[in-house]
Order: sequence, then structure tokens, then C-alpha cells
Amino acid sequence: MTDMKDIRLSELIAPEFFDIWRAARAGEFDELWLHGGRGSGKSSFASLFILCGIMDEPEANAIVYRKVGETLRESVYAHLVWAIGMLGVGDWFRLGLSPLEIEYIPTGQRIMFRGSDKPEKSKGVKLQKGYFKYLWFEELTEFPGMRDIRTIKASVLRGTEEHTLAIYSYNPPLSASHWVNREARRTKRGRRLHHSDYRSVPGAWLGDAFLREAEALKKGNPREYRHMYLGEVTGTGAQVFENVTLRRLPPKTWQGLRGYCGLDFGFASDPDAFVRCAYDARRRILYIVDEFVSLRMLADALAREVKARARDECVTCDSAEPRSIAELRNRGVRVLPARKGPDSVAHGMKWLQGRAKIVIDPGKTPRAAEEFSAYEYERGRDGEPLPYYPDRNNHLIDATRYAMERVSAVKSAIVPR
Repeated sequence: MTDMKDIRLSELIAPEFFDIWRAARAGEFDELWLHGGRGSGKSSFASLFILCGIMDEPEANAIVYRKVGETLRESVYAHLVWAIGMLGVGDWFRLGLSPLEIEYIPTGQRIMFRGSDKPEKSKGVKLQKGYFKYLWFEELTEFPGMRDIRTIKASVLRGTEEHTLAIYSYNPPLSASHWVNREARRTKRGRRLHHSDYRSVPGAWLGDAFLREAEALKKGNPREYRHMYLGEVTGTGAQVFENVTLRRLPPKTWQGLRGYCGLDFGFASDPDAFVRCAYDARRRILYIVDEFVSLRMLADALAREVKARARDECVTCDSAEPRSIAELRNRGVRVLPARKGPDSVAHGMKWLQGRAKIVIDPGKTPRAAEEFSAYEYERGRDGEPLPYYPDRNNHLIDATRYAMERVSAVKSAIVPR
């Protein structure tokens, strides 16, 4: 058996994973979302990380899930067996097939495997010693939603006060509206996202055949290549905004640019939605830098909120609510009604679609990130996109149209016909 001391982890995981390994070992978060394309090293990282953690901490155990139990042996179990071989510690582990599990012989710690076909069955999972420090959900997109994940975690981690780490590994689905992509955009304390693709993995690990296949798809179908190999959310062809970029936006990014504010009034179950934008006209980049969304706000509270966030900027509001506009104006808010017309929605939407980028920070403006990323055209009976904009889940999109109306209207007037 090879002495583990002779093996350097840097020779087993791609450089893209060095920092996240150190952060996870330091306990900086309790959820790690590993997303990326084919051949990106996600599963290899998870396998090696869990094995090293178990060997380093005598009370740590792990449980690994896939949606269908029959897929475990040929996927995650095989990954962990591979990792044991790469670390040279085959004599230290007992590999069981019935039930499917891996035991660390020196201490009796275990790695267990379960299908989540019936999440409530996790209540019966028991350990003879220690606790489940690691939960690994492989191919997250197979699961129907976070409700099943929460059910499993609540059962497995019941009574545990130690720090635990849940690892979710997956290739992002095509559609931004898929529950996995929506959940990944949600800001949550203790959650860390990590993206990787095959380009950061040494070519020798992947093999010439893999690289040739990737290059062939890149030339023949660039969109499918970006999804399959780069792990990008490329859409299903129904996305309205294909120019959205989600990333952190430090204030220096948009300082010095003119601000624009918009407000969509709520009614009954619809919320009031305010947005503040900054626009780089030279580069045609729109930044969404602030938002608030609230149900049934009284006029005084709404006026205070809008005034504080708009600062000295004029706010363009939904003109369908002249009474609400008057109430804000009477409370000292600088407001203007948006221009309404038969083509105003289509015109405003096309202007937004025509920007080089719409940059949104999901940490600061999560609702805007969700709306712009997930907004899709209506579909016909055959599932094909129709050229109609649905009037739902678009409050901040409407507010952004209103905010940028002064710019979009001027631009349209000077475009030659």
C-alpha cells in the first residue's frame, strides 16, 4: 500500500478547487454548491474531500444521496472507490455492496448510500458512533425540489450540534427558471457556490478523446457546448433576457453613472416594487443597484422608502395609479407618470433586450435577479415560444422599464427608419 504521505492532493484535484478546499476545511460555510460542466472535476473533489475529512476526524461519517437508489453503485460509490485508490489507502477501507457502504476500518466510521425515492425513509438511518458530518447530494437536478432535500437533512441531522457540510453537485439545467437554478440564485447565509469546467482540469486527466469531443461540439453547436461543457445556463429558447449577467457589484462599478428610478404600484396581492438603475450609455450596460418589494405599504411608509432610496433622482411610476402618484408627490417625492400606449410595453422590453448587458447583483437585488433570469415568453400548445410577454412575476421588470423610459424614448426618436 502506498503511504498517503507520499501523495500530494494538488496532484489529484484541479487548481480551480484549491481555495474552496481550504475554505471548506476551515468550516467557513455549511452548504457547498458545486456546479459546472462535464469533466469539471466536481465529483472527484467531493469524493476526495469526504474521504480526507473522515480520516482526519474520528467522529465524522458521511451519507450520499441520489434520486434513484439504483444509480448509486455506478456513480458516487464508484467515485469514492476511485478516490480511495488514488489516495493509496485501499487497505484502510472495507467496501460493502449489500448494503452499499464504505467503512473506515481503524475507527468503524462509515460512508452510507441512499436513494431519495422516499425521503421520509431517512428517518431510519442510524449510526453506531459519531455523526453525519457530510451529506452529498449528487446530480441535484434529479431531485424534485428543496422540500425533499430539507426533509432528508432534517431527519439525518436531528440532534446533531456539530458543524456539518452539505455538498450539492450538478450540471446546471438549461432553463433559468428550473428550481435548481432559482435556488442557486437565492442568497443564503452559510452557502457557497463554486463553478468549474473542464478547461481548468489538466488535459491528461481527461484524455484526448474527451477533448476532441468537446472541441467538435464547440464548432458544431456552440450553444450546446456552453451548456454541456462549460456548465452555463443557456436557456431553452424562451428566455426574454439573454443579456443578463449575475455577479457581485461593488459601488465603484457604477459610481459616476447617472441614476434612474422606477416604481410599479401594487394592487391587492401584487407588491409595490421599486428599482434604482445606473446606465453606462457608451457601453450600453445597465446596472440594477437597488430594489425593494413590499405588500400593502401605507402611503407614508412607501414615500419614506422611495425617498430614501431614490435620493435626488426623479422616480418614474406606473401611470395607471394617478392617485398613488399624487400621494407620493404630496409627501415630497419627485415622481413622474410613465407614458402609456399600445406599444409601450413592447418598446420598453425591446430596449432592455437590446442592451449589451443587464448586470445584477443577486446578493443586493435578489428579486430583480430572479425576475430577469427566469422571465420567459408565453408558450403555445406545442411548447414553442410565442412573441408575448407574460404579465406575471415581472414587477421589477416593469419598474425598470419605467425607470429607463426617458433614455429609451430619446433613443428611439433618433434611430433612422
